[in-house]
Amino acid sequence: MSTDSHTPEGEPLRGSDLARAALEAAKASAKARGRVPGSKSKGKAPGRRRRRWSGAGPDDRDPQPLGRLASRIAVDRGWTERLQGGQVFGRWAKLVGEDVAEHAKPIALSDGELTVQADSTAWATQLRLLQRELLKRIAAGIGHGVVKKLRIKGPDAPSWRHGPRHVPGRGPRDTYG
Repeated sequence: MSTDSHTPEGEPLRGSDLARAALEAAKASAKARGRVPGSKSKGKAPGRRRRRWSGAGPDDRDPQPLGRLASRIAVDRGWTERLQGGQVFGRWAKLVGEDVAEHAKPIALSDGELTVQADSTAWATQLRLLQRELLKRIAAGIGHGVVKKLRIKGPDAPSWRHGPRHVPGRGPRDTYG
């Protein structure tokens, strides 16, 4: 303490006199640090504003619609490209038309290349002819740059491989004759 803890007669301070002396020392210390004792910012850091209620106007602390929060999270975490790619799969029938969607389905999307599998070789050929038109429709519905190229596959042939082990050779055709 900066004040002497003794009375003018040389006796030590006691009770309320000791408390007054401690208060005076604290006020002097606060004044030396640049804080005015008794100001409005009691016990708070200088420059910190009191938190107010949000009031009638919109505020970040107000409840937000779920769609806005989801899109904000997607942007923050860098998911926008994958979500746009997912829209290709979810809206396939609307993007390419019902007739094409009946005979072809998207399988994979990676690096702007969409792999589409047709249910017959005739439809695979037809899709190759319609490739430019399909790319335009997808770009108009989802956005430019999401799908840059189409890779069209025909129907898959049945696989005769069953189980984890395989013996090279012609397979079941050997027994037919």
